[in-house]
Amino acid sequence: MTTPTPHVEIDGVPAADPGLLAALMTGFGHFTAMQVRGGRVKGLDLHLDRLDRSTRELFGRELDGKRVRSLVAGALETSGRRDASVRVYVYPDVRIAVTVADPAPDGPGAPQRLATVEYWRPAPHIKHLGGFGQAYHREAARRAGYDDAVLTSPYGEIAEGAITNIGFWDGTSVVWPAAPCLHGIAMALLEPRLESVRRPVTLADLPGYRAAFVTNSRSLAPVTSIDEVVFPGDEELMARVYAAYDAVEWDEL
Repeated sequence: MTTPTPHVEIDGVPAADPGLLAALMTGFGHFTAMQVRGGRVKGLDLHLDRLDRSTRELFGRELDGKRVRSLVAGALETSGRRDASVRVYVYPDVRIAVTVADPAPDGPGAPQRLATVEYWRPAPHIKHLGGFGQAYHREAARRAGYDDAVLTSPYGEIAEGAITNIGFWDGTSVVWPAAPCLHGIAMALLEPRLESVRRPVTLADLPGYRAAFVTNSRSLAPVTSIDEVVFPGDEELMARVYAAYDAVEWDEL
């Protein structure tokens, strides 16, 4: 028996594709976010692999990377943009939505003051929808005067930022927290290009680090403090981080 597609209206107007909108409203799905410059993307294969792995896990089906590339290229052409912030969403029945928005500013991000919260994302290895907890804690941190939140376990182990990965500098290596988290594309591109290790990082460990930084699809930014712990910073480290990311080649869609 086939379940009929629900009737969907927006502000009293029937939706153009009720099936797609019904899938959107389930809140069940996953996505990837990328910066496009001149119709090119850094780490394109990593984005496509992320989408395929998550589609297989959530929906039991593979996702054709050529289809994704075609949909992104088509959305860029329709929007008239060659530079953009693009998101690719995958919903039940492998329905795909692509959003095209203004590009993030190029260059280093603004220094960040972070507040810790006891919260780990469910299924953190998937860049999934329904991130109410992340948004809630991020907005609470901003209302308290911080720039963003850092997610920790009840025992003080650090996992990731609300929408970022976080790396720490011990004077020898970049330390990525070993706790379950989303391995972001920017982190995946930087990890092999820097002296990197993964190991547990706790709140008690923070005073022993000389610097920290956050990464996501929109920027790389130094961290000036986490709660009351102030990081002296390391301009040489950040110069290496920026240079490593700048050296990543752009892939044609």
